[in-house]
Amino acid sequence: MLSGRGGEGASGRIVVVGGHSRNIGKTAVVAGLIRALPEADWTAMKITQFGHGFCAASGEQCACSLAPEHPYAIAAQPAPGSSDTGRFLAAGARQSYWVRTAMGQLSQAMPAIREVMAASHNLIVESNSLLRFLAPDLYLVVLDFAQADFKASCLEFLDRADACVVIDRGMAEPHWRNVPRELWAAKPRFLVQPPAYVTAELAGFVAARLPLMPA
Repeated sequence: MLSGRGGEGASGRIVVVGGHSRNIGKTAVVAGLIRALPEADWTAMKITQFGHGFCAASGEQCACSLAPEHPYAIAAQPAPGSSDTGRFLAAGARQSYWVRTAMGQLSQAMPAIREVMAASHNLIVESNSLLRFLAPDLYLVVLDFAQADFKASCLEFLDRADACVVIDRGMAEPHWRNVPRELWAAKPRFLVQPPAYVTAELAGFVAARLPLMPA
């Protein structure tokens, strides 16, 4: 397993933002942290997995899939915009990348991801599955107690989360089933209310945990 430093030549830190379901605010949390901590000089990345013509991010048919001979693709976002990677640039990221892989093929993309890591001051990534291949310096998990779905990739790594970003629905207990409470209940929790997905307290927690100033 790689260290959070990203291998030889990396100068910064790696923050990973995951979540237990689709469309619960992971992208908004990443963009909010980029905006709240500009001194980190962020590079941003979103990892999307697909299978059988369906996107793991949206659960719908999409154009993510690649030809069989190409197990992954990585593309730099050219300009700010409404796409997820475009939102990262609009928030102030130095660079923003979209990594697409077939389900179970993220390992194929790791050499290219390592190159981005090594060239970045600080890297923030929207993903759960990346934890299979590296130990980030900080792992945040976005949780929505009103959303019953709980992805296996999030459950697999929930015990490694440093803190939980909880969408405030006024609920004391989640609707999930078969998710052991000890995996999340004792972790630091930051309640956020859309459209403000990052509070001063959450930004302060991230800044305090990591030396975010660029080298």
